Amino acid sequence: MSGKTFERLEEGMIALLLAVMTILTFVQCIMRYAFNAGIPWALEATSYMFGWLIFLGISYGVKKGSHIGVDVLVKKLPVGAQKVVGMLVVLLCLAYAGFVLYGAIRYVSTMQILGVTAEDIPVPRWILLLAIPIGLVLLIGRLLESAWLILSGKLTGMRLADEAREAIEQFTVPGEGPEHPPAQIKRSLGQ
Repeated sequence: MSGKTFERLEEGMIALLLAVMTILTFVQCIMRYAFNAGIPWALEATSYMFGWLIFLGISYGVKKGSHIGVDVLVKKLPVGAQKVVGMLVVLLCLAYAGFVLYGAIRYVSTMQILGVTAEDIPVPRWILLLAIPIGLVLLIGRLLESAWLILSGKLTGMRLADEAREAIEQFTVPGEGPEHPPAQIKRSLGQ
């Protein structure tokens, strides 16, 4: 499976989970407040779907660079030092994800051995909890991809969300930089 196909599948799963959760919650609210009834398994199903959404989203967030990080000092370092810090961050993230993955595998296998089922859904709980190890394996794959991009010189560190830059770009006209702010900002600053 190609990278683009996998990414579309990942996006589709995230969108599907979000849509089903929203619809299920909406229907549950209508039934509860309009008809004084409800779907007994709706809350638990929504909770498990949210778990899947989170663990798929962690990996997707690394791919798209939407996780928040504080890298003000790192950006002031020379490019070589930025790469070293970037690799250190990736290695720390890999170690953490590895420890959590180990615990998740043990937890899911214990649920399987015990034969525990979900409270309101007639499904073995270990199947619903597979979101944790699957999401962590995807995360480790994305972190390894980031490490490769740093080592190959395509990145200097982890891709992180830069909300300040995005806010500035929102008001910047092409060809105008921070030293030449657009007219609308000049007017608001009284210049």
